[in-house]
Amino acid sequence: MVRFVTPLLALSATAWAAASCSTSSQCPEDKPCCSQYGECGTGAYCLGGCDPQSSFSTESCAPMPVCENKSYTWDNDDNVALNTKYLGNASESDWTYSGFPKYEDGNLIMTMPKNSVGTLFANNHYIWYGKISGKIKSSRGQGVVTAFILLSDVKDEIDYEFVGADLANVQTNYYWQGVLDWHNSGNASVDGGDTFNDWHTYEIDWQPEQTQWIVDGEVKRTLKKSDTWNETANRYQYPQTPARLQMSLWPAGQASNAQGTIDWAGGEIDWDSEDIKDKGYYYATIGQVDVTCYSAPEGISTSGNTSYIYTSDTALQADVAITGNDTVLGSLGATGLDMDLGADSSSSATSSGSDSVPTSSGGGSGGMSGDNASSSSGSGSSTSSSSGSAATTSGFDQGTDTNGAPAVNERALRGSLFAVLVAVVVLVTL
Repeated sequence: MVRFVTPLLALSATAWAAASCSTSSQCPEDKPCCSQYGECGTGAYCLGGCDPQSSFSTESCAPMPVCENKSYTWDNDDNVALNTKYLGNASESDWTYSGFPKYEDGNLIMTMPKNSVGTLFANNHYIWYGKISGKIKSSRGQGVVTAFILLSDVKDEIDYEFVGADLANVQTNYYWQGVLDWHNSGNASVDGGDTFNDWHTYEIDWQPEQTQWIVDGEVKRTLKKSDTWNETANRYQYPQTPARLQMSLWPAGQASNAQGTIDWAGGEIDWDSEDIKDKGYYYATIGQVDVTCYSAPEGISTSGNTSYIYTSDTALQADVAITGNDTVLGSLGATGLDMDLGADSSSSATSSGSDSVPTSSGGGSGGMSGDNASSSSGSGSSTSSSSGSAATTSGFDQGTDTNGAPAVNERALRGSLFAVLVAVVVLVTL
């Protein structure tokens, strides 16, 4: 799988190097949050994707909104927010996005105009075991990748990825804390052999002891936690921490990407393809998306029902607690260390610089960010069947790296979430 792409990252090579963070080089106290792009800052950096292992402390990241049972359709934009505006209130915004979405006939159209890096949607409610289901028509064309994944802030990950050069199959994959193991991937055939023209339902049933990938009601793959035991490390390397549902469309075959990523994606992307000539963009279509939450694992510390927090940077299942802690930041200058900072300022929900909102100048899977992001008619509406609480989501990068700032050479690997992040970084520096 190609490490998720969220492309709204407008970092120059210099900026990236200056603000980088990793598990071996945590952020400073004045910019304590390590975003999923591997850079330090405040505000949106401390929301969705904030890595507690690479931040100044585990308390630097804002609490993560608990799971909610919901069905999402796409009739309006009442519950969708740009990352430059979102402060962590998931009860007001179910999704944060970047890129160029369109909304037609109750469906979300994730588009990728010529020479852009596509579109990314991230759910602001975290899931800690549950089932996600999406009715999807993938994009098509070599070099074009559609993704439907669960990604935690410490890079536990469970994926479906659609490579546009192969419409007969969908790739399945998983990662534990970003550890790259290419033996974890596998193809699942899709009846009819056309993931672009035909609707299919893709489900991930994530439980504490096993995960199943299900296509049109048929179990295609089962991963048992017991099979992930690492005797040397004395632990299960199994996805086990609260994760966000992310959906994206991105150009893995961009000519500037690493060759390994391009090869995995079926070759370089054709920016003069039939879809580009006919519509002006590549596209993937998302119909109804359903989230069903499962009960938290036994023995977990519980002192409320609003948010998840990490209690240790070991970041295993036992290091997650359920609390009543608020998830909303007072401003883009606030962090998990001071949630109310700037709450009285009239500009608290406005971008205050590159160190408080990860931005993009047209590189990543969204191509644009903030007020420049294109939205066409309406956006995701949701029907709630159970409640949870506020949310946390930040800037985007459809991918995430295992430990902060990515090394481009490392990202030149096939089937890695990192490959997407690399795509973003490379494009942004052009």
